[in-house]
Amino acid sequence: MPEAPEAPEAKAPVVTPVRVIIALCLFAPFVAMLWVGSYAKLEPTFIGMPFFYWYQMLWVLISTALTMVAYKLWQRDQRARKGGASR
Repeated sequence: MPEAPEAPEAKAPVVTPVRVIIALCLFAPFVAMLWVGSYAKLEPTFIGMPFFYWYQMLWVLISTALTMVAYKLWQRDQRARKGGASR
């Protein structure tokens, strides 16, 4: 009876400091927006807008920046892994 071909060795996920930073960049906006008690207030106002609104709008910009940082770190991590694997 012919032997079954061996399955490629499954590698366990690697947790590196860069990947932890990526996860924190992606997780921070969720925590900030889901913790409503931290920003459910009127003061301080900014250009006449209550804190509740301008805080959320600020997080739109912060989330964009954090997602961009996470993406760039992920690209750099993937390039480093491919470069290390081909050596």
